[in-house]
Amino acid sequence: MIEKANQILAKAKDQMNSASKFLEESLRNYRAGKANPSIFNSVLVDYYGSKTPVPQVASVTTPDARTIMIQPWDRNLIGAIEKAILAANVGMTPQNNGETIRCNVPALTEERRKELIKKAKAEGENAKTVIRNARRDAMDALKKCIKEGLGEDMEKDFEDKVQKVTDELVKAVDGLVATKEKEILTV
Repeated sequence: MIEKANQILAKAKDQMNSASKFLEESLRNYRAGKANPSIFNSVLVDYYGSKTPVPQVASVTTPDARTIMIQPWDRNLIGAIEKAILAANVGMTPQNNGETIRCNVPALTEERRKELIKKAKAEGENAKTVIRNARRDAMDALKKCIKEGLGEDMEKDFEDKVQKVTDELVKAVDGLVATKEKEILTV
């Protein structure tokens, strides 16, 4: 029975950790007024009939804080990458010189900053909801284990462990959102 309770705890931890990792990855794609190559991770280029992220068909670098350079490995892709950037609406206008594409990162307006912060907080709340749902599912499963022979003291111990993991990850999510908010507000 203790083994089953451990499995329930492990499953809850996995679900909670994946929600936190998803949020972290999602926040990484926010453009906070300075050049960040990961913005192009979600920009898909038509590469010989399949949709492929820009970093998989080109070198994406940041020569300075306000510029992103994209150097395709196949020069024939320059037009396709330009179209993909414009279609993705990442807030940048690509300029090409025949070999590379240069994107200047515009400064964020106050309105856009507030919008990004609001979006980041909403994503943080979604992650916390997933974490709390995983906690609820684990607690329900632990209560069922009592009927199958797990002692109430053991069940309470496992509930405390689930709650501790939940509290840690909710705090981590709040930290991620606060860090992104600070980054967005930095001019």
